[in-house]
Amino acid sequence: MKKILFKFIFISIILLGCNNSNNKSMNISGSIKGLKKGTLYLQKLKDSSLINVDSFKVNGQKNYFLADNIIDSEMYYLYLNKEDGDTLNDRISFFGEKGNIKINTLLTTFESSAKIYGSENNLIWEEYNSMIRKFNSKNLEIIKEYINKKDIVPDKERLEIFENESNNLLKRRYLFSLNFASLHSNKTIAPYIALYEVPDANPRLLDTLYSNLSEEVKNSKYGKIFGLHLNKIK
Repeated sequence: MKKILFKFIFISIILLGCNNSNNKSMNISGSIKGLKKGTLYLQKLKDSSLINVDSFKVNGQKNYFLADNIIDSEMYYLYLNKEDGDTLNDRISFFGEKGNIKINTLLTTFESSAKIYGSENNLIWEEYNSMIRKFNSKNLEIIKEYINKKDIVPDKERLEIFENESNNLLKRRYLFSLNFASLHSNKTIAPYIALYEVPDANPRLLDTLYSNLSEEVKNSKYGKIFGLHLNKIK
């Protein structure tokens, strides 16, 4: 009888543990090929500081599981402490959302190899970043050309060309970011781009973007912060 009772209690504890995990509004799972030992931390920003909201100890398991309660879609970070003495640990940024999200990657290229599924805002974020990388590459070309022409073009002329090209590229990047956000005004990523990519853009353009946001997005975490930001710069 005691054995039966003990077995019942043991199974109940396991079930309760599973239910607690399933009660979270966002569940993250995945695998990291090549990782044998380490600790994964699910992080997000709170009061300008990164905090851990969940963790998973990897010790030979193939898959990991993390969870958090989430109201609005917001930026999260998957941080890996490899526990191998290497101080260059890695962090993947992604938009968290309610539901199930899967993140698979490799140990050797933790951030660049990440494949993220189940987050609509993150798909849009990846599309945005693919274009931003092109702007960054063009900026490097401008810098390289400025350096290479040191002995060919007079310094004053060379500096003027460099400043004009850099300023024009920056304007194009800002306009792209604002237009991209406007095209996705019904998604949380729109105010996020405004806040963290182009916060010093023309206030009139930012105000126009805010006006085009859906009411749901305006009432989201980033929508509210964006509204406060506009009030400060007007």
